[in-house]
Amino acid sequence: MPNTFGHLFRITTWGESHDGGIGVVVDGCPPRIPLTAADVQADLDRRRPGQSKIVTPRKEADVCEILSGTFEGQTLGTPIAILVRNEDQRPEAYKEMETLYRPSHADYTYQAKYGIRNWQGGGRASARETIGRVAGGAVARQIFKKVTPKLEIVAFVSRVHDLTANVPLEKISYAEVESNIVRWPDSADAERVIALIEKTRAAGDSLGGVVTCLVRNAPVGLGEPVFDKLEADLAKAMLSLPASKGFEIGSGFAGTLLKGSEHNDAFVNEGGRVRTVTNRSGGVQGGISNGEDIVFRIAFKPTATIAQAQQTVSVTGEAAELKARGRHDPCVLPRAVPMVEAMTRLVLADHFLRQRAVAGE
Repeated sequence: MPNTFGHLFRITTWGESHDGGIGVVVDGCPPRIPLTAADVQADLDRRRPGQSKIVTPRKEADVCEILSGTFEGQTLGTPIAILVRNEDQRPEAYKEMETLYRPSHADYTYQAKYGIRNWQGGGRASARETIGRVAGGAVARQIFKKVTPKLEIVAFVSRVHDLTANVPLEKISYAEVESNIVRWPDSADAERVIALIEKTRAAGDSLGGVVTCLVRNAPVGLGEPVFDKLEADLAKAMLSLPASKGFEIGSGFAGTLLKGSEHNDAFVNEGGRVRTVTNRSGGVQGGISNGEDIVFRIAFKPTATIAQAQQTVSVTGEAAELKARGRHDPCVLPRAVPMVEAMTRLVLADHFLRQRAVAGE
């Protein structure tokens, strides 16, 4: 089971949702990068359960411990191990899943592939695995704060079910996104989204939608053609997240409706810098960042575990009905935002170090 992501900057995540804890080993981080537990905790707090009325009520503080790789507040260049202990575990709520497969979950496929599975909360398939990703992403952020401080990554919920945000990308701000519990880019419009999520949860159902990620001031030259193109690695990173079902960058699928004369991004010289008049490429051309804003979107399905009776089968093949218990997000999108940002940082940090190696720096 591959648990490592990245080349020069790598993370290996470990742990399951209802065992002792979750963690990550970060390898390849340069030395002398400022890093404390507080730097990591800020992002874990944005990811943790129980943070608002529209997410799972599981109460986990998700307090991190840095076990190795730092000294006096700086990285050593050695592997960084970070641990978050599980506290609010209720495996009894998953007892039915010992013998019944949850529809659209990983229960059946894990059982079929490995012949064994941890049915207590989903094991490695649980979104708690992303704690390690978010912690690793926080380390990557510290690298960028030192070497390219103008880099800005802002992810936000741009659609929930049939409700779509209409805010120009140039007006998107981190402060506005974080000012409301759904992480909607227009706080004045957030209440209608929250109301829809609450109504759906009351009905025992769930919702999906889209998270958009915007990267400003990315260095030119990130990406390794042909198989490690920047958008290819971003796509892999995003589609590895729980509940993700689609990825598009720049004009995406909508670009297929345009002709080449309409879609091409014309070049101009702006103060000695090559720029594009439009950005339908989404900041990446030929698999390499071109210095424009990197813009991509990830589709997330409705949460698979819902509080309605559903048709399923048992582990021995008999037809059955399952009404799941436990504590689950009615919509994964608000908590997916920091996960998307973390995976973006991991990809960019890896490619930044690879580009530095290519340039002989």
